[in-house]
Amino acid sequence: EDNSYTQQFGTNRVRTSDVLHVSRRHPGATVIADLTDAPSIGASSYDCVILTQTLQYIYDVSAALRTLGRILRPGGVSLVTFPGISQIPRGYWETTWYWAFTTASARRLFEQVFPASSIAVTAHGNVLAAIAFLEGLATEELERDELDFSDPDYQTLITVRAVKGRAA
Repeated sequence: EDNSYTQQFGTNRVRTSDVLHVSRRHPGATVIADLTDAPSIGASSYDCVILTQTLQYIYDVSAALRTLGRILRPGGVSLVTFPGISQIPRGYWETTWYWAFTTASARRLFEQVFPASSIAVTAHGNVLAAIAFLEGLATEELERDELDFSDPDYQTLITVRAVKGRAA
């Protein structure tokens, strides 16, 4: 959608930042492509790809991850988030919300493209955080320790950090 995470966390270390979107109508997009088949994006083009809350909307997740692996430079990092426990949004996205994920499915998917030793998968959430999220409560309505407590049985948000292998 935008490059706010790049700006927030990359600060002065980022020389160039692109925003990928599948639609030309998206106002902030600098690269228009379908992540499942994006030959217009050169191989080894990026040091880092930040992909937040997107994979659940892509039917061919494996193809999208192959593209992700292809466009990263050797040693490049992908930082990915997607929902675990979630409601399916009505409206624009409801017909393209294809998947629910777990840490196990995330690891298996990423191991198709990235070396297993380079993948870190983490679940965030607990029963209270999951209920609060499903009820639409704001994070400010819970205490920090209520949000920070992690229970692997209630995977509300899943994060993945995967590093592309170095060239031989």
